[in-house]
Amino acid sequence: MSLLKRFIEYVEAEHLFAAKDTLLLAVSGGVDSVVLCALCQQAGYDFVIAHCNFQLRSTESERDEQFVRELGKKYGKEVLVKRFDTTAYAAQQKVSVQVAARELRYGWFEEIVQSRQSVPPFGGNSRQSGSPISYDKETPHVEFPIHILTAHHLDDNIETVLMKFFKGTGVAGLRGILPKQGKIVRPLLFAKKDELLEFAKAHQLDWVEDSSNEQDKYARNYVRHQVVPLLQKIYPEVVDNLADNIARFREVEVLYRQSVEGQQKKLLEYKGNEIHIPVLKLKKAVPLATLVYEIAKPFGFSAAQTGEIIHLLDSESGRYVASGSHRIIRNRNWLIIAPVANEAADHVLVEETDKEVTFAGGSITLKSIEPTHPFTAPAAATMACIDARQLHYPLILRRWKAGDYFYPLGMQKKKKLARFLIDQKVSKTDKEKVWVLESNKRIVWIIGMRIDDRFKVTASTHTALMMEFIPGAGNL
Repeated sequence: MSLLKRFIEYVEAEHLFAAKDTLLLAVSGGVDSVVLCALCQQAGYDFVIAHCNFQLRSTESERDEQFVRELGKKYGKEVLVKRFDTTAYAAQQKVSVQVAARELRYGWFEEIVQSRQSVPPFGGNSRQSGSPISYDKETPHVEFPIHILTAHHLDDNIETVLMKFFKGTGVAGLRGILPKQGKIVRPLLFAKKDELLEFAKAHQLDWVEDSSNEQDKYARNYVRHQVVPLLQKIYPEVVDNLADNIARFREVEVLYRQSVEGQQKKLLEYKGNEIHIPVLKLKKAVPLATLVYEIAKPFGFSAAQTGEIIHLLDSESGRYVASGSHRIIRNRNWLIIAPVANEAADHVLVEETDKEVTFAGGSITLKSIEPTHPFTAPAAATMACIDARQLHYPLILRRWKAGDYFYPLGMQKKKKLARFLIDQKVSKTDKEKVWVLESNKRIVWIIGMRIDDRFKVTASTHTALMMEFIPGAGNL
């Protein structure tokens, strides 16, 4: 079967795009992307060529750009070119040049799609390359599907799987690159590199070579030039066998995801911007480490933090593990996944070193003092002075909930917070704005209202924590 026929069948079997859709082809000028252009042209698909000039290889980069422009003329297709200062971007973002190039590349592709999504299709043989898109006022406003096509092939996929396997990966890493992820489509994953070269030579296609592809200092090139050939000496069918394994792991991942999602539905309770997980139920989950990893991963937690999160299941209230964007907090019988940004969280951690804490209800300033005796408590309800010896950090600042109780200042008996709010004639609307400060499962302060008697300053208090609550606009 010809490569063209296999290409068309693969597109249809994987439901990559419809024949009438518009395609944005990422073309470097190498043999892979040149073959992708030829196959799309022969299949009759409508496409535009996009070329990234990363300005990393001096005259070679300029040569590649000019080659791609000529390729567009050959097919009568529009060519979009973007030049990047990749080295400067890598330094600014503190990433490798390879990562910088990938981020710049896909960021630009997404910009192109967003800018052209709501206009009539670009490309087509009837329009000159680079000419502006024009349509009359009667043209209806229609969303035209646009797909970003890259020329990743089977060898690329195998190299990716091997690299992830050696570095450590889960099921998703073993199934390799997917043929379709969002707008990004990889329609050559069925084909080996040798098959693409054979097609290019048979159709007398020209292409350019990237000299950096021959340098083994890059991990991928080393795997390509050294590891795979060595494996082929031991296992001649290794490429075909790995291709079969990748196909099997794609199916395994489907079953894996179904199992994980089924358990997550039973465990996760969504409350505003937070997720609450019952500790006792999570402890019984099997396999625990895998499930904890999958729950935490979308919030920026790494595989290395899985063990730390599991330790929270047996830790005291207030302990937490943090990623760049979220914290997983142990609060009584729950693990709570909350945003680090306090204004978006319903559970905010207060550390001993904090001088000010901002949250959805406003802000609280904190200052350590040595109280004079006899001590006079602050008269303003927005201020509270607490015996520092009674506090266990981190404190938890949260919205009140049904079942909360405390010992109101001056009383020796506990009182339900719900009853306290009724006695204070707090309206139903204002009840939703009430926050409490908690230390080791005990309420310290009903913010802006009353402290707990167990935390009051006494004659034996040497250090106290003075706090002042400044309501936010929604709490005035």
